[in-house]
Amino acid sequence: MQAQHAALDVVTYGEAMAMFVAAATGDLATVGQFTKRIAGADLNVAIGLSRLGFKVGWMSRVGNDSFGRYVLDVLAAEGIDARCVSVDERYPTGFQLKGKCDDGSDPSVEYFRKGSAASHLSLDDYAADYVLGARHLHLTGVAPAISATSRELAFHMAREMRAAGKTISFDPNLRPTLWPSREAMADALNALAALADWVLPGVSEGLTLTGYAKPEDIAAFYLDRGAKGVVVKLGAHGAYFRTADDAEGIVPAVPVANVVDTVGAGDGFAVGVVSALLEGRDVRDAIARGNRIGALAIQVIGDSEGLPTRAALDALETRDSNDKTARAAVIA
Repeated sequence: MQAQHAALDVVTYGEAMAMFVAAATGDLATVGQFTKRIAGADLNVAIGLSRLGFKVGWMSRVGNDSFGRYVLDVLAAEGIDARCVSVDERYPTGFQLKGKCDDGSDPSVEYFRKGSAASHLSLDDYAADYVLGARHLHLTGVAPAISATSRELAFHMAREMRAAGKTISFDPNLRPTLWPSREAMADALNALAALADWVLPGVSEGLTLTGYAKPEDIAAFYLDRGAKGVVVKLGAHGAYFRTADDAEGIVPAVPVANVVDTVGAGDGFAVGVVSALLEGRDVRDAIARGNRIGALAIQVIGDSEGLPTRAALDALETRDSNDKTARAAVIA
C-alpha cells in the first residue's frame, strides 16, 4: 500500500545552493574560514512557511554530491516535502560564497551555479498532481532566470494553478546578471507577475521592471495587468499596498537597532505576507507580519536562520497586541 501524503498548503520551486559565509569581514580572497549554510530565495520562503506550520512542497534538482545531500538533509530537518526533488547524476549542485559585513550594508556574494543541476529544471519536472494538490503557489524571479527551460516551467506552473482557481504570489527577487538584458528580464518577469494574485516588489525592483519610481505607480502597473493586490517594499519606511478594490495604505516598518545581515529580508517579508493571507487575515495584518519577520531576518547571519517558529511568532504577535492595547488604554 502506498503511503498517503497530506495535501500541501504551498508549493514552490527553484534552486538551493550550499552557501559559505565568511567568518571575518574583508575581501573574500583574504578570508580563510567560512560557515556552511543553505541559500535560495524560494527555499527560504518554503522554510519560513514550514516553520509556521504550513505543509510545504518544494520542487528542484540537486546533484549527486555532498552539497546535494546537504540540501536534502536541510529539507528533511525543516519538514519540507521533497517528493519532487530529483537527484541529477549529470550535473552538480551550485554553491556560493558570501561576505560578512558589520555595518548593515549588503554583503558581497559570488555564485558558482552555471550548469548546475537546478538550471536544468524543465517541464519534465512538472508533476500535475503534486502542484495542483496545493492551494497556493509561490514564485520568485530567481528560478525563471537560471535557464530558459526553468522559465518555461515557471510559466506552466503559474498558468496551471491559475486555471485551477488556486492563488499565486510572486516576488521579483531580481538577478540581472542571469539575464541577457534588463529588457528581457523585465518582459519575462512582468509577464509572470501578470499571472499572480499578489505581487511583492521592492521599490527599486519596481523601478527596474516598470519604469516607475513611485510605489503608487508601480502598484497601478501590476493591478492593470490583473493582480489582485500589490505590496511595494519601502525598506526602513515599511511597505505600501494597493488592492484591486482600491484599498491602499502604508504599513510602517519594525525598527531594528542592529542590522546584521540584510540578505533574506525580502524572503522573510514574503513568508509573513503569504502566511497571513493564507490564514485569511486582512492585508494590513499580513504586511505587518511581513515587516515583523523581515526585521527578524536581518538581525542574524544567514538567509533563513532568523525565520521564526509558530510559537515564537505567536509570542511576538501577542506581545505587540498587548502593547497596543496598553497604549490605547493610556490614551483613553
